[in-house]
Amino acid sequence: MTRILRAGIVQHACSDNRADNLRRSAAGIREAADKGAKLVLLQELHTSLYFCQHESPKLFDLAESIPGPSTEYFGALAKELGVVIVASLFEKRAPGLYHNTAVVLESDGRLIGKYRKMHIPDDPGYYEKFYFTPGDASIAGTPADAASTAPGAPLAGFVPIASSVGTLGVLVCWDQWYPEAARLMALAGAELLLYPTAIGANPTDPADEQARQRDAWITVQRAHAVANGLPVLVANRIGFEPDPTEQTVGAQFWGSSFVAGPQGEYLTQASTDSAEVQVVDIDLERSENVRRWWPFLRDRRVDAYGDLVRRFRD
Repeated sequence: MTRILRAGIVQHACSDNRADNLRRSAAGIREAADKGAKLVLLQELHTSLYFCQHESPKLFDLAESIPGPSTEYFGALAKELGVVIVASLFEKRAPGLYHNTAVVLESDGRLIGKYRKMHIPDDPGYYEKFYFTPGDASIAGTPADAASTAPGAPLAGFVPIASSVGTLGVLVCWDQWYPEAARLMALAGAELLLYPTAIGANPTDPADEQARQRDAWITVQRAHAVANGLPVLVANRIGFEPDPTEQTVGAQFWGSSFVAGPQGEYLTQASTDSAEVQVVDIDLERSENVRRWWPFLRDRRVDAYGDLVRRFRD
């Protein structure tokens, strides 16, 4: 048996003009829909430049409520085109409380779920802890801050979002380095893992170091596909974005957006430096066969993993 999902990933550069960024994302969604995609993944924080290169209280003005202007915009587009859209927004949850949040817009335009980034980096050029509160963890399978656990309610923690095209394990960028996040999504029933991303290299690093970092980023996500027997979709931005404070040399985002199958095989991959829309067919039934061949979930020693909840074993 086969259950084919045609999915699209949109890769583009961003500017300091919100309307221009919305236009680029919308053009990519339309192109993917024209090619038959029923699910479209956008990159991380695609309505603006990657503002976390430095710390400035003024930049909190970029944040918006959810629901809000962007969910209305992409919801209308989802309804018009009949596609499910996964978008990435800077969320203002309350005064002084902000998140890096991915949202899922159903093909009828409804906001059916959101995921707040759980792992927040704090490195030169990636000062996200200044801006983002980590997402709320789920307790005993119950969303920690959801007003309702009914279908369609916004979810918190590592909880997949049920959509018309499948059950989506939505994670965000830095989450992609953590096998725990991917595994928890898989154990909760995700049929796909999706990573909106904004990652690149320090332009002053040697070329071989930049290549190692990019290869590590690709490898760890393909490993999540293998370990969980699930397809993985990744959308990353491209282009050079300078640090306006000149404290760092800026970031050269490396694109390379891709889709991998449940054995880590490439289904499609974009270039490192071009705006692209990649559309590919994913056989969602293939995960069942792969998990039969490689029964990693069967052979987990759940009785021996207690130390995983400790920071470090001294």
